[in-house]
Amino acid sequence: MDVREPEEERVDVREVDASGLPMDQAQGVVLDELRALAERAVPFAAILLMPAPPEGRTPPPSGTSAPDRVRTLKSIRPGLTAYCRGLAFVAPADIPAERARTIHSGEKLWGCPTTATQDVTAARAWAEERAGT
Repeated sequence: MDVREPEEERVDVREVDASGLPMDQAQGVVLDELRALAERAVPFAAILLMPAPPEGRTPPPSGTSAPDRVRTLKSIRPGLTAYCRGLAFVAPADIPAERARTIHSGEKLWGCPTTATQDVTAARAWAEERAGT
């Protein structure tokens, strides 16, 4: 009888650096990258480097409204639930309360576990742990 150990699930760990972009563009880049990762149908964990909050309030350009981002997230959530093993957000301490709630809403919003930190090394370690590497 041939008895084999089950193959371990291979989990990609990806880093998405949106830290140098304006917030509206950063959110779009992150959602686009998460969509691409989910569509690959391969388990993954992601480190998401987010920008500092903008000085003052500026309206986002058309096409990147909050309802658009919510629709995008809803459309990719099934793929995140199926393939994402964790999202590690790296964000400055002075992010607005609304962004902090979004980041910390975890499986309820994103469909997978999340964490937030100001430390890239800690985010990488958390994502690698979630990936089992």
